[in-house]
Amino acid sequence: MTASIIANQAPTLPLAGRAKDLVGSMIDSSTSLLAAQTHDIVRFAMGSPADEAVPSEEFREIAGTILDASSFTYGATEGEPRLLELLVKYLAGTPDPSSEDRLVITTGGMQGLDLACKLFIDPGDLVVVESPTYTNGSATALSYGAQLLEVPMDEDGMLVDQLEDLVGHHHRPPKAIYTIPTFQNPSGVTLSLERRKALLELAHRWGSIIIDDDPYGLLRFSGNDIPTFQTLSPQDPLLFSVRTFSKILAPGWRVGWVDADPSIRQLLINGKQAMDTCTNVPNQHIVAEYIARGGLDDHLASIRVLYRERKDAMLDSIARHLGDRVTTTNPEGGFFLWLTLAGEFEGIDTRELFEVALADGVAFIPGPALSPGGRFRNALRLCFASSTPERIEEGIKRLTGSLEKMIA
Repeated sequence: MTASIIANQAPTLPLAGRAKDLVGSMIDSSTSLLAAQTHDIVRFAMGSPADEAVPSEEFREIAGTILDASSFTYGATEGEPRLLELLVKYLAGTPDPSSEDRLVITTGGMQGLDLACKLFIDPGDLVVVESPTYTNGSATALSYGAQLLEVPMDEDGMLVDQLEDLVGHHHRPPKAIYTIPTFQNPSGVTLSLERRKALLELAHRWGSIIIDDDPYGLLRFSGNDIPTFQTLSPQDPLLFSVRTFSKILAPGWRVGWVDADPSIRQLLINGKQAMDTCTNVPNQHIVAEYIARGGLDDHLASIRVLYRERKDAMLDSIARHLGDRVTTTNPEGGFFLWLTLAGEFEGIDTRELFEVALADGVAFIPGPALSPGGRFRNALRLCFASSTPERIEEGIKRLTGSLEKMIA
């Protein structure tokens, strides 16, 4: 009897209510999509360091030298003691000095964002996000039941002067403000000093946590540094800072950290223990040894030169092939620029362009994938960091051909 019931009735899975808000990521999905292609593709889609910017040989040598039995057992949830000690020493020479009681090592920056939402977001809470934004971050907030408020941006970052009016329409303050203030993903723009100060003032007035996601701040290759939120408001309990080695060393390590008020460190540890017990121990040991050898500053200096050359090459190629039919941002660091179609291309939907361009051998992220509300149909994100100038030139030529096909 039981067997016949099982055979004849399709089961209804008892999904949690929050499952409907697990929206996934076109950015991450593009890795599998591109791996399935059999033709040559210039890859402007994933925000990954260039292969030649990863110190692979040194990592291999370190792994063969320092890994031992202690590397292959469970580690402390808050992070390996040596990595925490070395990270504190390294950060002392950056704009964001910290102390061990503020730090927890995470499995990449994404775990830091998940921990922030886990600690601060209840279903129905209002969460401010930039528009466009890194939708892996906004998707994390959605997975905890957040209601998202998109705030427009210009060349100086989030339009903070519009934020108060936009929040007013919701008749309640935001629980959190999610921002990528420096070389923002996907636009490449940087939040100005005046707007950083204004955002801090609003956060304190509302009692909102600022989720300060900054994977790119150490990758400035032109212009002048702007004080970080932590510099402007040291030891601020309303700042939750998310950092990662993914963009400055290698994303495959999945090693990052969060910097937060010491009063919530045990909560962070508790929350992380419900996720993964501890961040990959061998990877922590290798990253720690790399820092200990003192090569990180030289490495950063070299990749800043590399990325500036590639950004300039991309802008030059866009100017020659696309001219005034597009507009772009001009980032002073990081990985990305934001391209908006204009003139005869303005009516093209970049989601449709994506399919044509992929067949033509070039990949990017369409604008609507970088807005929770599906905005920016005539815009797209390009990563300049991972391709040589020669490949950038070829990719922009292919993209131009795809655009011209769309209006033929």
